[in-house]
Amino acid sequence: MQYFKDLEEKIHFMTLEVTRQLENTQKIIDEPESELVDKVKSRDDHIDNYKSVIENICFSRIHGVETLHKKRVDFIRAVNIISNNLERISDYAVNIVGQLSYLVDVNIIKDYKYHQFFKHMLISLEKIVPALFERNLNLALEISKAEFIIDKLYKASFDIIIEELDYDKNKHDLVTCLFIFRYLERMGDSLLNIGEAIIFSVFGEKLKIHQYQALKESLDSLNNDIPIDEVDFESIWESRSGCRIGKILDPGKRGGQGVIFKEGKLKKIAKEKENIEIWREIFPSLVPKIYSYNQTKGNASMLLEFLQGCSFQETLILEDREIQENALFLLKETLSLVWEKTIRKEPVNARFISQLQARVDDVLMIHPEFNFSETRIGSLLCPSLNSVIELLTDIEKEINAPFSVFIHGDFNSNNIICNQKDQQIYFIDLHRSCYSDYVQDISVFLVSNFRQPNFEPQFRANINRLNNDFYNFARAFAEETGDNLFEARLALGLIRSFFTSTRFELNREFAGSMYQRSVYLAEKIIAHNGKPWEDFDFPTDVFRYTIF
Repeated sequence: MQYFKDLEEKIHFMTLEVTRQLENTQKIIDEPESELVDKVKSRDDHIDNYKSVIENICFSRIHGVETLHKKRVDFIRAVNIISNNLERISDYAVNIVGQLSYLVDVNIIKDYKYHQFFKHMLISLEKIVPALFERNLNLALEISKAEFIIDKLYKASFDIIIEELDYDKNKHDLVTCLFIFRYLERMGDSLLNIGEAIIFSVFGEKLKIHQYQALKESLDSLNNDIPIDEVDFESIWESRSGCRIGKILDPGKRGGQGVIFKEGKLKKIAKEKENIEIWREIFPSLVPKIYSYNQTKGNASMLLEFLQGCSFQETLILEDREIQENALFLLKETLSLVWEKTIRKEPVNARFISQLQARVDDVLMIHPEFNFSETRIGSLLCPSLNSVIELLTDIEKEINAPFSVFIHGDFNSNNIICNQKDQQIYFIDLHRSCYSDYVQDISVFLVSNFRQPNFEPQFRANINRLNNDFYNFARAFAEETGDNLFEARLALGLIRSFFTSTRFELNREFAGSMYQRSVYLAEKIIAHNGKPWEDFDFPTDVFRYTIF
């Protein structure tokens, strides 16, 4: 890479300096010498200077006059990450040398297998420059895997020292040894960061090592002949669930639709796979195809069909009323078919308030002011938040849905894809799908539209109109099926969704508006308690937001 010749030289020399630093640190542990100790300390300053020079070059390139291609920017960012972690390894070496001076018996450290730590780190350091400048993902993977080996070595040493602490009198030296091995273990963490930075420089996306391995295994399961370093990976869709979601394109196929890669915790991905298979038995065209599925001990990944279209949330941004109304029409038609086909004549309770209670701590961490306490005004006793939740929990037990349907389970407007061209609706992010109360999806959808942080009068008017239309659609379904408790359950569902949605909103005024709606509905439900729930009067203006 001629363009990065100066960076290549600096990183190369910095890596050599860190290599010498580790070699001298090992020699000091083998045979303590004051002369080598001074070299380690002085070399650390030299390595710090390299880091500063590399950092200056990186930032001057990114913020220079020349407009850089994204791949070059990604490479520069990776170099900066690598230099920072090389400097950390040097710092840990200095810390180890410092700890050695606290040992009463300098030979005690030789009872443990510290040589293996240095062996794997020195081998990994040799691979950094070729891995980075030759875009060698196999070497990057080997550098990253060194961290797992070092972790195992640390665990073995840790267990031995902890056991010896029970009967060995020289506890001071044993604790010092523990500190030394802890610094060696942290060097492994830095190697992992370096390996992942090299992977980032190739992909242009930050992938953890387990995500990279999952992606590689997923592609291998398709018998894909395209080398992984030639695959275009593009992160898409923000996810609060902790899953990594990206679109994979084969650069050799122009206009190709690509596939979706999804990786996350085993329980969540496995459940989504199971639910997609159930959905495909009900409506094959409603959900993506699964091309491959792989799992490890704690994580799993899938390759899914890429669904053409835009999310319902994206249609809200458009100023084209015809597109918005068509998307809502398609959604209502789809839901009608799903509900009719999956209806089961068995009572069910969605336990909205239990769902709320599970998220109270997250809400109060962002908005502690919502945690009102019990107060008395004259003879009027105003209950605390916890008391209100307890009251609602008891009330909810009386208000069951007369039947269940197979619901989406997380029916946010960004989990609904609209294909206007093919007049098709798709569902994504299906790990919460199950047979339950259809009001769960209704309430989540209404609030997901309401909470869009756009306060333009026309935008809010569109949201109000669409939400009102969707509410009337759901209410008509309730009347057709003899669901007389629809409005009471919708109030409970909205209490849950309005309250829990505030944890994603830092705008105090807007969060307060959602919170107040939740409290308002809670007060109406509690005030109606003891009367027939069929007579509950639902306030339809609660999901409308008006700009004055």
